Amino acid sequence: MHPTIAAIFTTFLYILLIAIVIRALMSWFPGAQNNAFARLLHQITEPLLEPVRRVMPRAGMIDFSALAVIILLWLMIAVINQLAES
Repeated sequence: MHPTIAAIFTTFLYILLIAIVIRALMSWFPGAQNNAFARLLHQITEPLLEPVRRVMPRAGMIDFSALAVIILLWLMIAVINQLAES
């Protein structure tokens, strides 16, 4: 894989990863859900989180779908970095 393409993909994946982390942190603050930034984060991250939520069972009040997606994104970044080095 060309290093420039790998850098673009990894940058995109890091942006998604940061968006999911921010959304997870914002979920701890009930008042933070009612603004344009929160709606934008929801629109960006929900297509990634919703399929995982359907497959993964909830553990009481805790939703581990964000953690699962973060792990998948880290794995994707590692694979892209390995391909870029080859």
